[in-house]
Order: sequence, then structure tokens, then C-alpha cells
Amino acid sequence: MEFVMKQALGGATKDMGKMLGGDEEKDPDAAKKEEERQEALRQEEEERKAKYAKMEAEREVMRQGIRDKYGIKKKEEREAEAQAAMEANSEGSLTRPKKAIPPGCGDEPEEEDESILDTVIKYLPGPLQDMFRK
Repeated sequence: MEFVMKQALGGATKDMGKMLGGDEEKDPDAAKKEEERQEALRQEEEERKAKYAKMEAEREVMRQGIRDKYGIKKKEEREAEAQAAMEANSEGSLTRPKKAIPPGCGDEPEEEDESILDTVIKYLPGPLQDMFRK
């Protein structure tokens, strides 16, 4: 009876055996095919990366042309120049670099103090003016 069922089902019994966890047929070329497939995927990935690297290089050439035309510096160049300026200012110093003093700050208050002192002295009586000027 089994023989009749195998004939009736044909190749379906092989598929049923595989589905039920039976022994699968080993393809002698399966390892070779898988290796070729992996190699093809690696090659495609390398071609894709090369393509995008070429496109990015073309874009960078275009960006540099625009920078040259309008006198714009790259962000990295600006940061490098600022860092170099800070290092040049702090060369030989043991402490952290000082922050830049904005214009209008610094020695001017001392001059104003002198002018205020002179203004106050003008309003003092004569003998007191002499004392402060000595």
C-alpha cells in the first residue's frame, strides 16, 4: 500500500519529509553558489560606495568653487584659525586663555576716575585743593 501512495503522491512525499524535519537532500554546489552570491553582494556594495564617493567628490568641487567665488571659508578652516589665534595668545601662559575684552572696556575707566577726581577737586575750597594736588 505504501508503494501505491508514493506513486500517487509523486514527489510530494519528498516535500512532506522536508517539512516534517526529515533529511534534506544536500546540493553539492550549494556552498559554491552561496559563496558566489556573497561575492556578488560584496562587489555590488563596493561599486555603490565608489559611485557615491565619486558623486560627493563632484559636489565638493562645486562647493569649493562657490566658496572661492564668494570668499567663504570652510567651517573647519574658521575653527582652525580661531584655535590657532587662541593658542598664539596663550603661548607661554600657565593659565587658561583669557576671554577677549570687548572694545570700550579696559583702561578707559581709570581715565574717567582721574577726570572725576579733578572735577571734585575744582569744587573744594582752596586749602583742600592744595592738599589733594600734592
